[in-house]
Amino acid sequence: MKTLLAATLVSLVALAPVAQGQAPASPAKPTTAVATFAGGCFWCMEPPYDKLPGVLSTTSGYMGGAKKNPTYEEVSGGATGHTEVVQVLYDPSKVSYEKLLDVFWVNIDPTVKDRQFCDAGSQYRTAIFVGSPEQRKAAEASKAALEQSKPFKGAIVTPVVDAGEFWPAEDYHQDYYQKNPVRYSYYRTGCGRDARLKQLWGERAGK
Repeated sequence: MKTLLAATLVSLVALAPVAQGQAPASPAKPTTAVATFAGGCFWCMEPPYDKLPGVLSTTSGYMGGAKKNPTYEEVSGGATGHTEVVQVLYDPSKVSYEKLLDVFWVNIDPTVKDRQFCDAGSQYRTAIFVGSPEQRKAAEASKAALEQSKPFKGAIVTPVVDAGEFWPAEDYHQDYYQKNPVRYSYYRTGCGRDARLKQLWGERAGK
């Protein structure tokens, strides 16, 4: 009898909002989300996102290969199948995924395959790694719109691909531009990154 009474009370509690004319509570919206982009050297992809309002953190790492827990030496050697990526943790109530996509495009050269600027090899290929159907839809729409409006002649070869396992890079790679500003600036300038971005995107470059 006690078991039956308890079950009845639980049922009544569950039905109470409906009986009172109240709509069931909607699921809470996520307060954080993750986006992953491959744009060549991950040192250079952290700064444009770090300065974007709504971005909570960026982490340099590796994605797209088969080897578990790859090291920088292994990835940079080109044998693991990974590419360098930056993973962006953001607040979707403050910055949209579409905005992250906009920032991605103007910080890469999407016209070349298996290289970025002075860095050559599949480990420096560009890609948008999507983690959900919603991200894929947005990424493909962004790419299609860019193909119609791009300010340069070259075809866009950057693919939209499903995200794989993310492996954070070694600590000395994280926030490299802040830890080693002189060496970072020398590398970025010497690699011709800013000059090529300016050539491709004009005033929008690096924004």
